[in-house]
Amino acid sequence: MDYRKEFVVHPTKKLKLARIDPAQSGGHASNEAAQPEITKYVTRMAELQALLYANADQSLLVVLQALDAAGKDGVVRHLFSGMNPQGTSVFGFKQPSAAEAAHDFLWRAHQRTPGKGEVVVFNRSHYEDVLVVRVHELVPESVWSKRYALINDFEKLLTENGTRILKFFLHISPEEQLERFKQRLDDPARNWKISESDYSERELWPQYVEAYEEALVKTSTAHAPWYVIPANHKWFRNLATSQIIAETMEEMKLKLPPTRVDLEDVRRKYHAAAAAQEKRNGKG
Repeated sequence: MDYRKEFVVHPTKKLKLARIDPAQSGGHASNEAAQPEITKYVTRMAELQALLYANADQSLLVVLQALDAAGKDGVVRHLFSGMNPQGTSVFGFKQPSAAEAAHDFLWRAHQRTPGKGEVVVFNRSHYEDVLVVRVHELVPESVWSKRYALINDFEKLLTENGTRILKFFLHISPEEQLERFKQRLDDPARNWKISESDYSERELWPQYVEAYEEALVKTSTAHAPWYVIPANHKWFRNLATSQIIAETMEEMKLKLPPTRVDLEDVRRKYHAAAAAQEKRNGKG
């Protein structure tokens, strides 16, 4: 299945998240059945990231958005851990600091965008300013409603500077979210993930769905598409996301950079150094 075609958000079509089954699995029966494909795509992502880092003429920005417990951290852990950490970074967007709040809403995002040769993952992102801000009425509609166009302009600027952008909304059901909250309660190793806001934010589920539906449609573009990833099954979430990332990176035509030195001259120097070392060893 081509998950890029299957899950992309079309800006000309109305989006209703309730019509997308968060438990679908692409015909795979289990994690074990899907694992060979996941491994293939994750391995390919790492190989392509090595080429991206070596050539340093393009970059990749991956945006992860979701309601609580949908698996943003899991995507980062399972899909990006094999990449070279010298060229890969993850940034989580939390409540703005005083310095960040003193600037325009895109300022803090721009500070974290990837440089040439880098892969950057936004765990939450600049989209919080048309989601949380809207749902909690932190600014009036006259302010947040103008931000869709500003976000599109911002992402177009990044694209024109050589950054490929992929945006994923991890889609889970309320029932699955509650089950994951239970797992956090039952597992001492996960207790640290529990937040006071888990249940208060859950009460705002309909408002968040409405905000996401509008934001995804208004900001899904050819150069920075949104994908709605069914995420009730963690393994299918990983499969669909890794396929989309790997196949998009393939389209970037990544390759090793040309050699920047005279190889014959370097070979002569190597052989001279090796001969000198052998002579010194012989004297020893």
